[in-house]
Amino acid sequence: MPTSESGSWDLDGLAERARAVAGHQPRAVVGVTGPPGAGKSTLAGLLADRLGGDAVLVPMDGFHLAQVELQRLGRASRKGAPDTFDVGGYVALLARIRDELDETVYAPAFRRDLEEPIAGAIPIPPSARLVVTEGNYLLGGSRPWDRARPLIDEVWYLELDQAVRLPRLVARHIAHGRSEAEAWQWVRDVDERNTVRIEAFRDRADLVVKAP
Repeated sequence: MPTSESGSWDLDGLAERARAVAGHQPRAVVGVTGPPGAGKSTLAGLLADRLGGDAVLVPMDGFHLAQVELQRLGRASRKGAPDTFDVGGYVALLARIRDELDETVYAPAFRRDLEEPIAGAIPIPPSARLVVTEGNYLLGGSRPWDRARPLIDEVWYLELDQAVRLPRLVARHIAHGRSEAEAWQWVRDVDERNTVRIEAFRDRADLVVKAP
């Protein structure tokens, strides 16, 4: 779906599509994926807001492994890679979202100021007919990430020009305490390696959204 002429997302069109995905199901799940810095969190948040009380935003980032566990495993230096998440926990939550419709299901959130996940931070009440989830590996075809895709009704792939995306990533890392040199190194060594993994499955997306 193209962006509007004003340079912003066509949120009305995206919301209409999401409602169509939900249809007459008791509950549906729409996913937003794309490379780091493309604006997944922003788009997913705006979409959930536009849908109002019918929708809840559940980011995949809540399933980051705790920092102490990443350090134990020797993976802290590449946080955000596929094996730095609790994939099984995320898949189990998606299954609960679809199956447990008569009670509130709780999802974890990720606190960027702490760089840690927080359990039970996002309530998904029985009234929520649509869950919007966003994250890097929703289209990933290799195990264990392939277990998530069948539990998501549609996955939208968000694209942003690299000339905009990379400086945005650097600015994000600087805002969270890295020097400019450290930020650029992290983008090169971690974020862009993950981008290659994510882009490999772009053609599996149900919709490609161009970020403004």
